[in-house]
Amino acid sequence: MSNNTLADTFAIHVQDVKRIYQSAAEPVVALKGVNLAVAPGQFVALKGRSGSGKTTLLNCIGGLDRPTEGVILVNGRALHNMDDQALTLWRQQEVGFIFQNFGLLPTLSAFENVELMLRIARFPRRQRKDQAMHYLAQVGLSKWAEHRPYEMSGGQQQRVAIARALANQPKIILADEATGELDFETAHEILQLFRTVARENSITILLASHDNLVAEYVDQVLNLQDGQIVESD
Repeated sequence: MSNNTLADTFAIHVQDVKRIYQSAAEPVVALKGVNLAVAPGQFVALKGRSGSGKTTLLNCIGGLDRPTEGVILVNGRALHNMDDQALTLWRQQEVGFIFQNFGLLPTLSAFENVELMLRIARFPRRQRKDQAMHYLAQVGLSKWAEHRPYEMSGGQQQRVAIARALANQPKIILADEATGELDFETAHEILQLFRTVARENSITILLASHDNLVAEYVDQVLNLQDGQIVESD
């Protein structure tokens, strides 16, 4: 199947990806020939225990790390053919990242945290303001735009992080343990929000998690164990 055909079929296509880290003692094999395919607009969970390779795989798909072997296509773009500068530009334009610890700058308001990503991506000033407020409204935080992270709950901070990831209108969102620091009820709310965001914005979301709760909300569960996909639900 050609790359063009794959681009029409899959938003994310990973073929025989290995990631080996060299250490003083012996090589550490984080990924052992991973294969997976995610269709456009799907909300998919990458499930596994800590140390199973989830974060490494997300980093490779997001262009933050390079696989030792294998091919990764994201919306038809072959990441292995891109240099560091091209990867940086591609991430700014097409990928949104969400982290377990929210990753918000504590001295900036919710609005400023979201708007900063648009400034980095060089959006015009007026568009930055409108777009930041639009996505804060989508996650239900219009009234919290001027509040700083320490004034918000964990769930509210994660909503800001989701708005920030959405702000530059990415084609995919990669979320690493995005509910890991949240209580049960708030985790439900955030997972529902992810599902709504994927459908309303036609965005592909890949969520790495060890939480059994994710199965209630996603279109598919991919199980990762010891650096390999062992089964899918």
